[in-house]
Amino acid sequence: MSPEQRREMIVRTALPLVAEHGTAVTTGQIARAAGIGEATIFRVFTDKDELLDACVMEALRTDHVLAEIQEIPLDQPLSARLAEATAAIEAYLGRMGMVLGALHATGRRGRGSHGGGEAADAAIDRASAMARTRGALAELFEPDRDRLRLPVDQLAGMFMGLVFTRSRPPGGPDAPAPSLEEYLDVFLHGALTGTDPEGSTE
Repeated sequence: MSPEQRREMIVRTALPLVAEHGTAVTTGQIARAAGIGEATIFRVFTDKDELLDACVMEALRTDHVLAEIQEIPLDQPLSARLAEATAAIEAYLGRMGMVLGALHATGRRGRGSHGGGEAADAAIDRASAMARTRGALAELFEPDRDRLRLPVDQLAGMFMGLVFTRSRPPGGPDAPAPSLEEYLDVFLHGALTGTDPEGSTE
């Protein structure tokens, strides 16, 4: 196993432990979970802070969620495609929130905007990540292009807004929240029922 592969393996093992324990996680815990000696961690990471920085960078990466979206079969109904995309994005946001939240709650501050140090901040290009995500979502709309009321790029942007809103409901965590099926139904078919072309509900 190359040093880079070993780093990746250690970070993947560390992520759930960091999400659970934050900065209180020990390199001994991580080593035991990875099935390696603790000294092996320090052959590829200078110290625990560098390992935690790498965990933040991994939690922020969008490569995995983009790959999941791109693998969604395009021969299933649009609602099913969007449901799978929503699940992938929400899982990514959940993992990221757990890792960053746990680190922040246990006192990891003063290491850049996300707690991952300068390297993590330098690796983050929010505008590019959003554009790539919007592009991947636009591909999900393509098979139905002739039936859509708006261009696929515009719909992809609107759908992203819906997913992010669903992950952080404006009414707060205790407010009644529509199901995913309800969100998608309103997104795809509108809020009104029984309307005529003029918008009358009679």
